[in-house]
Amino acid sequence: MQLTALCTVLATLRVLPNRSQFFQYESVSFRCEGNSSEWKVKRNTSRNTNEECPHDSGRQNLYHCVIGDLYSFDSGVYWCESAAGRCSDSVSIAVSAGSVILESPLLPVMEGEPVTLICRNQTSALSADFYKDGRLTRSSSSGNITIHRVSKSDEGLYKCIISDGEQSPESWLAVRAERQESPAPPPVLVVLPVCGVCLALGSLMLLGLWRNRKDADTASTYSTVRT
Repeated sequence: MQLTALCTVLATLRVLPNRSQFFQYESVSFRCEGNSSEWKVKRNTSRNTNEECPHDSGRQNLYHCVIGDLYSFDSGVYWCESAAGRCSDSVSIAVSAGSVILESPLLPVMEGEPVTLICRNQTSALSADFYKDGRLTRSSSSGNITIHRVSKSDEGLYKCIISDGEQSPESWLAVRAERQESPAPPPVLVVLPVCGVCLALGSLMLLGLWRNRKDADTASTYSTVRT
């Protein structure tokens, strides 16, 4: 869901824990970080659209939405929104009634950072095969794989399948391009403008001296003629 066309993106939605898949009856908390004291967490689910997310009154000073017991109908798209028309980018979470989920980062990961994917049931990690975009990418007896330096080519839909055939829902791993710093200009590009300014000032000074000298000579000649 694209919200940027409807509002000005001035906030970041933080989710605790930072993952996109949850088992039923787990809890999740949402916090809006941005320059506003009136944030609300909104969501689109199979039941409702543009619904305000519930919160625990005892924790509302820390979180803008707390769901103590998740159900499958809580799956959907969540975002921050204020009455002034400000918002955050949206995130999607999936609540599974099955026995396996894939733990992966919910928010985009910067290129070059490490990423760990974990295939687990409600108590432990499981030996599993990991798939990206429908193709087997790696197997792990420990139930987790680590991409030590993630790149844009690692972006895609991931899922895991355990030995008895049970599989997790798919999760999108988003990778953000590494920010490129603007290179410093070559010294010659800095020196040339400075030299140009110096030459221009020098030319103006010489022109001024020449005009003063010419005026002085003219005055002297005029004085001599009158004498």
